[in-house]
Amino acid sequence: MSQTANTEDTIDLKELFFSLIAQWKLIALCIILSLICALLYLRTTPDTYAVDALVQVEDSKGASAALLGDLSSMIEQKSPAQAEIEILKSRLVLGEVINHLNLNIRISGTEDSFWNRLMAKHKYSTEYSKKSVLFKDNQNSFDVRQFDIPQYFQDKNLILSFKEGKYSLTDETTEQVVFSAPLNQISQSSSEYGLWKVGVFSQDSFDATYNIRKQSLPAAMQSLTSNYSVAEKGKMTGVLGLNYQGEDTQHITQVLNAILAAYSQQNIERRSAETAQTLKFLENQLPELKQQLDVAEREFNRFRQQANTVDVTKESELYLTQSITLETQKIQLEQQVVEASSKYMDEHPMMQQMNAQLAAINKKIAELDGTLKRLPELQRQYLQLFREVEVKQQLYTGLLNSYQQLRIAKAGEIGNVRIVDTAVEPIQPIKPKKLQILILSIFLGGFLGTLLALLRNMMRSGIKDAAQIENELDLPVYATVPRSLTQASRNNLLNKRKNIPILAVKDSGDIAIESLRSMRTAIHFALMNASNNVIALSGPAPEIGKSFITVNLATILAQGGKRVLVIDGDMRRGYLHKYFNAEVQPGLAELLNHQNSYEDIVQNSTVENLFFVTRGKSPVNPSELLSTDQFKAFLDQASAHFDHILIDTPPVLAVTDGIIIAQYAGVNLLVARHAQTQIKELEITVNRFEQANVKVNGVILNDVQKGAAGSYGYNYAYAYTAHKDND
Repeated sequence: MSQTANTEDTIDLKELFFSLIAQWKLIALCIILSLICALLYLRTTPDTYAVDALVQVEDSKGASAALLGDLSSMIEQKSPAQAEIEILKSRLVLGEVINHLNLNIRISGTEDSFWNRLMAKHKYSTEYSKKSVLFKDNQNSFDVRQFDIPQYFQDKNLILSFKEGKYSLTDETTEQVVFSAPLNQISQSSSEYGLWKVGVFSQDSFDATYNIRKQSLPAAMQSLTSNYSVAEKGKMTGVLGLNYQGEDTQHITQVLNAILAAYSQQNIERRSAETAQTLKFLENQLPELKQQLDVAEREFNRFRQQANTVDVTKESELYLTQSITLETQKIQLEQQVVEASSKYMDEHPMMQQMNAQLAAINKKIAELDGTLKRLPELQRQYLQLFREVEVKQQLYTGLLNSYQQLRIAKAGEIGNVRIVDTAVEPIQPIKPKKLQILILSIFLGGFLGTLLALLRNMMRSGIKDAAQIENELDLPVYATVPRSLTQASRNNLLNKRKNIPILAVKDSGDIAIESLRSMRTAIHFALMNASNNVIALSGPAPEIGKSFITVNLATILAQGGKRVLVIDGDMRRGYLHKYFNAEVQPGLAELLNHQNSYEDIVQNSTVENLFFVTRGKSPVNPSELLSTDQFKAFLDQASAHFDHILIDTPPVLAVTDGIIIAQYAGVNLLVARHAQTQIKELEITVNRFEQANVKVNGVILNDVQKGAAGSYGYNYAYAYTAHKDND
């Protein structure tokens, strides 16, 4: 059972494959159309280039570290990469670039349609600089050196037109001129919307109009960032990669380098501001400390004069050294707290730690003061005054040194970012990728073609093979006639009004003719039990190949030594005379109208033993003529003179002529076209024959395309011919 199922699956796959092969023209057409669309896209789409740059964020401490000392390690001085990325995308940096290069002025051509790009009628380019925006249209150009417009018209499209040394700006929405001025000067005027100050310079004459727009900062930012990106190169590397895309290589290089310059400048200014703030703090503290030092020295000198010199014991010196150290640390820490309080809240970890340290120092000082109070009064006063002088002296000296160092540092401030790579003009575009698009278009066209072929195959509900006819209609299939590769199509021949060659004469070894030869035995046995030797070939619909089958089958029988007569029974639209290169009349219609005799209408063909009768001039009542005794008498007379009589009848479902003719025939064969004739059509045709008490002997399946299970069916004939003797 499984083996049977596998076999059926294999047959289905083979049938599907060959059905696609049979529709190779459709698939090829889709591929060609896809390639054409790809070429049009590549033709009309400008090349896009990309420039990149690298920025390193260095681990560097700020200028305040000179005062914070070891505490500075507790403060994160390095800007995180994500923070620097946001700065590089901020209005602080990009806004400066937009204003510096006038990127908020957008100019484009009004004739930049698909057709114009396809024909390359206009070549537009825009050059941005600090002073102006230069727009080029082929060889002509104009320079917008100033474009200050009312806020109402920002982000609105204005039409720029030129005429006789003047230019005008027209509101695209209202189609009203909102500003007009002479060329080559900066003009200023006031309107109800605000002040206009515009300067357009050009020495060329223009016939075309142009779009010009002054963007607001948010709109300009959006236009810039749509092609601009920043990302960190690796994790925690501190190296940022900048990328900018555009159509003009010079422009995108200029913009990205301007972004680098603006970013580096703001970074230096940011760090210089920190240094300046520290210097300002020191400048305020130094005079006060100098005054406190002077006061302490005067008090100490006055005490020494009054008490003369006091000898300080070793123990006192130890207390003095400790006291001076603690007081110095305390004052320094208090200054650090004051400076840090301007930057951080009291809840900040650094502030809490500094306050904790200050409390610890105060505790030690209090303990030391308690010890000093136990010393003799004179010694205690000496130590206290000496300590005051030493503390003030050390603090003043330290701050003065820091002040000098910060002044030197500010002069050489370079910021904590380093431009590793600047933008360089690219050579090759990044898109469109022409080769990839062409290859993709081929695959896409092939896919669409295959899909259409599958859909077309699915929508074809016609007869697929002979087994379908035999199983559903219980009729034998006399032959499956493959499509001939050498036979020209009926429509082409008829449209060109040429004679149709007989395939059995033109190419007797054709595979279709070999299939028809296999019918001779079947016809012989069918005629043995028939009432006469008349064979009628009918079909449900037109254009299924009845005439082709009739003529070629008759030719094969004649070549076998039989006298054969072919009758064109389709007196409405029959074209059997074209196979014999004869006139349409006199024919069957003239015989039935008593205009000509039997001898007049029976004509000899170029094929030996083959005779034919044309349809004649189309009558108005063909069905009535076929129902007369004259037609029966004609067939009786012809039966006596010929071995076989083949009649090509009209479509059964269209007219009743075929049923009438079939009543006089001994053998009736139905012709069905592969993948075109519906099984329901064939069933209705058989029913009509049965209603007329006419037996259908069998079916001929015509125009079978190679695909059904990979073969042509039961009557597949291989090209097997004898060699000539001289070969």
